[in-house]
Amino acid sequence: MKEKTKKNIYTAFIGEAKAYFRLLAYAEKAQEEGIPQIALLFRAIADAERVHATRQLSLLRDILVKDTDTNLEKSFQREKSISENEYPEFIKDAEEDGEKAAAIAFSHARDAETYHAKLYERAIYQVIRDEVAAYQVCQVCGYVTSKKIPNKCPICGATKDKFKTIADGDLS
Repeated sequence: MKEKTKKNIYTAFIGEAKAYFRLLAYAEKAQEEGIPQIALLFRAIADAERVHATRQLSLLRDILVKDTDTNLEKSFQREKSISENEYPEFIKDAEEDGEKAAAIAFSHARDAETYHAKLYERAIYQVIRDEVAAYQVCQVCGYVTSKKIPNKCPICGATKDKFKTIADGDLS
């Protein structure tokens, strides 16, 4: 694929993925405001944006998706980089701006990314091969563990009911 087209597809993919989540937030707000027909419209168009993003990602699949060992290494490096370089800067900026909620969200994400990197590292060294039946994901901060659901999330303090189990075969 030529560079300009590859760049355009990637840009479109990012835009469609963002639109998907933005429209779901709009749908939630419309539902809260008692306007279910508009909420339904937002959810339907969000799903269309998901279709667009999925098609664009499929065009990029051979470029972005490599063998599993390479994918693990890239994922490990990305998580490590964002937790050690980007999020600390985001936290500093939010604190300087007096944006406490953003600073907390960034701190939680940084800490969760650190755990993600550790899980990838374990996978790289084949410590988890054929050993993990499911992962538990905190739906508040994104912390992931291969152990049983903790009573409280070690990052944000969320209770057990805020965890989602991701088991073999789940794609969501």
